[in-house]
Amino acid sequence: MATIDDVARASGVSKGTVSSVFSKKRPISKEVSERVLAAAKELNYKPNYLARSLTNKSTRIIGLNIQGEKFKFSQFHLSLLNGVLSVCYEHGYRLLVNTLSQSYLNQVEHMVTDPIDGEILLDPESDDQRIEERLADGLPVVIIGRPSPEYENRISYVDNDNVGMTEQITRYLLDLGHRNFLFLNAPKHRTVAVDRARGFLNAVQEAELPQLSHLIVFKPDMDNSSLDFGYETTLQALRDNHEITAIIADTDTMALGAYKAAEALGIEIPNQLSVFAFSDDSVFSPEFGPPLTGVRLHAERLGREAASMLIDQMTQDVKSVKRTIVPTEMVIRSSCAEHNTILGGISS
Repeated sequence: MATIDDVARASGVSKGTVSSVFSKKRPISKEVSERVLAAAKELNYKPNYLARSLTNKSTRIIGLNIQGEKFKFSQFHLSLLNGVLSVCYEHGYRLLVNTLSQSYLNQVEHMVTDPIDGEILLDPESDDQRIEERLADGLPVVIIGRPSPEYENRISYVDNDNVGMTEQITRYLLDLGHRNFLFLNAPKHRTVAVDRARGFLNAVQEAELPQLSHLIVFKPDMDNSSLDFGYETTLQALRDNHEITAIIADTDTMALGAYKAAEALGIEIPNQLSVFAFSDDSVFSPEFGPPLTGVRLHAERLGREAASMLIDQMTQDVKSVKRTIVPTEMVIRSSCAEHNTILGGISS
């Protein structure tokens, strides 16, 4: 089996240069790198990953930690993952995706340290044990989303402007004449749900709408699927309040549940009910008739920014807290329409 010494002799460089080509710890010219890699391929040389990790105290693996029971990747998560992976590829890192539930990880027999140099955390909560644990361990970490106020000055994060975005969406529906809303929000303990609820309330209060004109329902985190939550909550809300003419949904899956509830009640979208989702390019697109109006969150850019920020944090001597806000844009399709207040709400 070929060794690092064999590759060094074949490519005419030192053993340290060969090591640097594979570890990427210091820059090596393109010409030298190509010569070393060609020699390694010819000799069928493969670096000893475990030995290199022990020597460098580095695994060249970053983690992506996703919250949730029975987690399923949405189009948002797939796009975000593509962004993270592209940066990993550029810098020679592997990615470890962890979707294990916190309750599972809290069991003593599973309390082990992941072989990672740093970690990206998704879906931060108001009281997020993961953040405190990483800070206590001194592990480089970046959040996608907004950490709770106690951590905002202690940890780097990438996010959308969820407050401003939700204000813009709500004002758009208000401008269409809607005055009675159902807001299907994310689980209450997640900071994204707090921010979106704040943006929504800012807009409806600015419009001086009475409190009974709008209902915010937070999804129970593990009780049912987003589709079931969207369907059951919308069905009940529309039966209880015939005045509701606009629904804002946290995800495309929730919005699909709202579509199915409207269909069950014989309610036409958008003629009688407008639906807007914090989502774009849904995997369910063929099932939305009419096409769903949403918002482009630029998930791939969120992933790229977070991965770049984390690698900078792992490789730079001076550590600093950074924040990046990725802009959003509304994507107007056919699920929202003007509401004629003279006609009133949805008839029973």
